Amino acid sequence: MHDILIIAAYAALGAVAAGLLGAAALRLLRHRSLALSLAVVAAVTVAAMLAGTLSVARAMFLSEHDLGVVTMVCAIAAVVSLGVAFILGRQVVAGSRALAAATRAFGDNDIFAAPDSTPTAELAALGRELEATSARLALSRQRERALEASRRELVAWISHDLRTPLAGLRAMTEALEDGIADDPARYHRQIRAEVDRLSGMVGDLFELSRIQAGVLALSPTRISVYDLVGDAIAGANPLATEHGVHLVGDHVDRTPVEVDSREMTRVLANLLTNAIHRTPPDGTVAVSARRDNASDSVILSVTDSCGGIPPDDLPRVFDTGWRGTGARTPPAGAGLGLAIVRGIVEAHQGRTTAHNVPGGCRFDVTLPAARSTPVNP
Repeated sequence: MHDILIIAAYAALGAVAAGLLGAAALRLLRHRSLALSLAVVAAVTVAAMLAGTLSVARAMFLSEHDLGVVTMVCAIAAVVSLGVAFILGRQVVAGSRALAAATRAFGDNDIFAAPDSTPTAELAALGRELEATSARLALSRQRERALEASRRELVAWISHDLRTPLAGLRAMTEALEDGIADDPARYHRQIRAEVDRLSGMVGDLFELSRIQAGVLALSPTRISVYDLVGDAIAGANPLATEHGVHLVGDHVDRTPVEVDSREMTRVLANLLTNAIHRTPPDGTVAVSARRDNASDSVILSVTDSCGGIPPDDLPRVFDTGWRGTGARTPPAGAGLGLAIVRGIVEAHQGRTTAHNVPGGCRFDVTLPAARSTPVNP
């Protein structure tokens, strides 16, 4: 037992000495090729075995011949190990260089294509992650470009909508100042109407900025959809009468929802105003509300008689600044109404969609249904 402990101690000392030399070599080569590091690891393995064998050769009663045989076997093992390590290192280095070249190409043309083959699972996983990141970045850049284009359109349209009424206000105020207005009362009414419209535009911009900044404060309360629709129809009825449009409530369920009634009233008001402006005289705008038990949600729908929306425009109807073809002048507004609708609905964990129907289009607002109130025994 004592001899075995001595042999183990000598072998450990030899292995530790070889390991320390290998660690020092790895530190010196830390900025060099991975192939050299693998060769050092293979050499340390064989050297540790050889150092242990040499250190206990006398205790193991090895003859000169046997020691030479052991040394030759270790030398052959070292050559083979170094060869295998060199081959593996070359493969890893080649895979790493291919991955680096693909990454550089990704920086140049924003497209990452993973190498066809990689020597290790880790490099393959890294390539897949970079490819997924490239796809996410491309999607993000696409959304950013679309948002930037929408903002540019919004600035152009708002500038147009502000310049026209401001020029009219200036002309009317100058006419009043110069005393050449035939009917000052009519001028005052027109000025008031333009100021109200500009105030509404500024209010829409402020509301949209709060939505996009994520600071829209909601105060949800439990309310019946029937009451929401009734209030919205009552508020939009004068505008519908002015445009000769029939405004009706069609199949409105008395389903409860938990929403901010003020913000949701604005959603319905924007949808109804948009529908009335685009419905010809003697047309009909219908509001409906139904519960969808499959998704445990409530669907509010506003259907108009506008004749439909071009299919290419349907995905953009809720974008900021979108007003459709030929809608560059009032009463189209600044194209903020439907964007505000989407922002408020999404803040309520809902969603908005638009569909063409025979003779017009339908805007759907899907909201989570209110949770059932437990009945106390």
